[in-house]
Amino acid sequence: MSSCDTCVVRNRAICSALDESEIGALNSIGRRRNLAAGESLIWEGEDSVLVANVIEGVLKLSTGTDDGREQIVGVVYPSDFIGRPFGGTTNHGVTALTDARVCVFSRVDFDGFARKHPDLEHKLLQRTLSELDRTRRWMLLLGRKSASEKVASFLIELSDRLAPLTCEGEGDGIVARFHLPFSRQQIADVLGLTIETVSRQFTRLKTEGLIDLPSRREVVIANRHALIAEAG
Repeated sequence: MSSCDTCVVRNRAICSALDESEIGALNSIGRRRNLAAGESLIWEGEDSVLVANVIEGVLKLSTGTDDGREQIVGVVYPSDFIGRPFGGTTNHGVTALTDARVCVFSRVDFDGFARKHPDLEHKLLQRTLSELDRTRRWMLLLGRKSASEKVASFLIELSDRLAPLTCEGEGDGIVARFHLPFSRQQIADVLGLTIETVSRQFTRLKTEGLIDLPSRREVVIANRHALIAEAG
């Protein structure tokens, strides 16, 4: 595995709680893995056998209904932690939405390492509480928000996670640029909408000057304050 010194998410991932020697020890039990878009890393209902840090790419958390339908229950981004430490079965599958790279650990090895490093366990607790907050926001987004509020909320989250350092300007002119890692159909699946509804909302937001779409996959948030208001 490549040196942790070159890891682009080291200062934001759970391993940021560790010193150099501890990073080396964690490095020795992990490995890098590349995932192609559509490739699964964890399957719903199976024993928890691995955990991972996301280094690059975007992955979905999903669960299935008895009649075979899929519900996306969350999205994870670079520096997020996935998997279920300390035993049990996984309650959702994890599949790459885009090409991705993850740092994978055997769950048993990771559990043993975490028990010997309280700072890492503390970081895991913080991440768990943050994930709980995100899950509650996701429930609100899927259950109560209108189509326009869903799309606006989704774009704000993408901006916060993918382009936190690219904002420029002041007042209503705050701008953030990022490459959209989803197709319109994937956005529709994530938000529980139709592709036609998603396309209409993108067009409306562009017409009203809240966003710009220089290309199919590039998004510019031209008026963040107005977009936040649109998100409800």
